[in-house]
Amino acid sequence: MNGEYGNNFITITDDDGNEFELEHLDTAEINGELYMAFLPADIDEDDEDYGLVILKVVYEGEEEHFITIDDETELDAAYTSFIERLSESGD
Repeated sequence: MNGEYGNNFITITDDDGNEFELEHLDTAEINGELYMAFLPADIDEDDEDYGLVILKVVYEGEEEHFITIDDETELDAAYTSFIERLSESGD
């Protein structure tokens, strides 16, 4: 994870070489897998298309990698879990 902006922000690069800054909200183990929830750092709350970004954490040796979740059932389970966790922490 790149701590370029501090502990709560990371910069990721997609397969096309585009960089994105994300604000880390939460980390959770769900069904034996590790996931992280983020919001785009340049979020515009008036934009209806912004949303929670959930990435799966995988390790190659000791190196941490973030991957997108292609399985809709897996993504739905992670999304639901994070929404519940984040709602509880806001109470």
